Amino acid sequence: MDQIYQFELSVIVPVYNEEESVQKLYEEIVEAVSGIGSYEIIFVDDGSTDKSLSFLQDIQQHDSRVRVIRFRGNFGQTAALSAGIEHSRGRILVPLDADGQNDPGDIPKLIEELEKGYDIVSGWRKDRQDTFLTRKLPSIIANKLISKITGVKLHDFGCTLKAYRAESVKEINLYGEMHRFIPVLANWSGEKVMEVEVNHRPRTTGKTKYGLNRTFKVVLDLITIKFLMSFSTKPIYVFGGLGVLSFLGAFLSGLVVFYQKFISAQHLSMNRNPLLFLAALLITTAIQFILMGLLAEILVRTYHESQGRKIYVIDKIYES
Repeated sequence: MDQIYQFELSVIVPVYNEEESVQKLYEEIVEAVSGIGSYEIIFVDDGSTDKSLSFLQDIQQHDSRVRVIRFRGNFGQTAALSAGIEHSRGRILVPLDADGQNDPGDIPKLIEELEKGYDIVSGWRKDRQDTFLTRKLPSIIANKLISKITGVKLHDFGCTLKAYRAESVKEINLYGEMHRFIPVLANWSGEKVMEVEVNHRPRTTGKTKYGLNRTFKVVLDLITIKFLMSFSTKPIYVFGGLGVLSFLGAFLSGLVVFYQKFISAQHLSMNRNPLLFLAALLITTAIQFILMGLLAEILVRTYHESQGRKIYVIDKIYES
């Protein structure tokens, strides 16, 4: 399948208000990949409001190997990576952050590992240069949680610096903050994933775009990923199972009410027995769960039959 690719390597860089770092980053990328073979660099401007786009346009005008994709608005890092992947023409894809914390010098090491037979090589920022309380601690917790739930044993799902075989990620549809789950989705499809340590540098320009609120988004996306991995084609098993449990709870509550009314010496009134109301509530809940499962089944079939909608809108592509 190699003949369908125009380049050996595509480097993908999402950019959002990084005017102070893009020029230096471009120079570092060129230096790092110059000995690899044919390559292209794709910068995806995610609706920057500073001079990032102007700098990127200037870079593109002086280097035909550079392409700049400009979004009409700010759609987020996942959308930017998705656009870069879709428009890439390289056999190997390597995304990295535009803030300069990922070291382009690690790209050859990632590719070297990829060529040993893996489909995805994920970077591990073992010595991460970020604040502990707001960045490192939430990341440690999230990574352990993701590994436990998905079964994919990586230390650093959030590291943007990775190397992919193009065929391993081209067909993956990304939403929310799903870009960090690409190794999980690929592993789900039988791809081989491994991890190597990479250099992580302190931020010297600009301001971080991420806060603690991103951790909550990741947790919600993790729930979605787990659902997709286990029940994407059979959601009725989830909601139907909850419905059966609710019916069981209603039946047990009803038995207790019956016992207290007709068998127990106390002969409690059914009208004032809270367990009777609990049984009615559980029956109603069971019916709702089963109906939700049926609706989910319909939505899943609609999803699998009508995919194709993009999560971003491109304004213009600058290329030679």
